[in-house]
Amino acid sequence: MGLKTVTPTVSKADLAHLGEGEVGYIRKMKADEVSRVFPEAPEIDPSLDLWALFGADGTPILLTDNRSSTFYKAAEDDLRTVSLH
Repeated sequence: MGLKTVTPTVSKADLAHLGEGEVGYIRKMKADEVSRVFPEAPEIDPSLDLWALFGADGTPILLTDNRSSTFYKAAEDDLRTVSLH
């Protein structure tokens, strides 16, 4: 009797919703990246250090020059946070 291998399948839709509403990620951003991710943001001084909070699916939630604010917003939204480098 042979063993049958079962390969689980995960759809793109399943992956897109993984961590949704539960996980957020924090990332440092450069001013030149901001307009691509936050199109409604005003022009920003390129020397400014910025921090962004995103939902697990990449949805932008917050842009700030204060890293601590990203953690406060994540806690307010009941998100566990991870940092990306």
